[in-house]
Amino acid sequence: MSCVICAYNEAPRIGTVLAVACAHPLLGEIIVVDDGSTDGTAEIVEGFASVRLIRCTKNCGKSAAMAAGIAAARGELLMLLDADLKGLTAEGISALATPVLQGKAQVSLSLRQNSLLAFRAIGLDFVSGERVVTKALLSEVLLEVHGMPRFGVEVFMNRRIIERNLPIAVTHWPHVTQARKTEKLGYWKGLRAEWRMIADLFKAVYPLALISQTFQMLRLRIDHGPRASFAARMRRVPDSPR
Repeated sequence: MSCVICAYNEAPRIGTVLAVACAHPLLGEIIVVDDGSTDGTAEIVEGFASVRLIRCTKNCGKSAAMAAGIAAARGELLMLLDADLKGLTAEGISALATPVLQGKAQVSLSLRQNSLLAFRAIGLDFVSGERVVTKALLSEVLLEVHGMPRFGVEVFMNRRIIERNLPIAVTHWPHVTQARKTEKLGYWKGLRAEWRMIADLFKAVYPLALISQTFQMLRLRIDHGPRASFAARMRRVPDSPR
């Protein structure tokens, strides 16, 4: 299993993710694609000797960075992780990988404790950046991935999952959160960045199609062990210290 992590200006956060990923026995290689960072992200990554670093000369967005990472990956399975996770543990990585490794599902998605309220309510985050898929799902269409809007890669992936009726396992990560853009950039800059990301999703697929995609993925979800209760999924995450 190859682990691909795309990063843009994640120097304060990526080190904790790599510390967990690099020590995990299920991950045969770790690839970080530095998408034109200007804050020293690459220097942090270079501190982990086992990590393969791909440096992009300019910031092209997550879709293009993901295409570069997948092209370089040697494993038949891919674990895709975001670089800004907080609270990631070895147990969390194992839980995400196990349903696919055991053949119970062909796709695994995380459900973080600070995923959007609606996603936690239905028990599936269709734009989760943490997932396990086969490399074959994307390797033959990397040119299309590279040409996607900056943040359209997840919904593109979902379309191929739905077309192939691939069983999906959802893994609840009750103590894992993702740093919001408002936390990284400040409130107003972060809010604008969030809206730009939403606009990219709408470039990749129409709003009504997003709703349809969610319900089709729910249809493909399988039980692979005790499912987190509704109350556990909805539990509020304390605000991050500022």
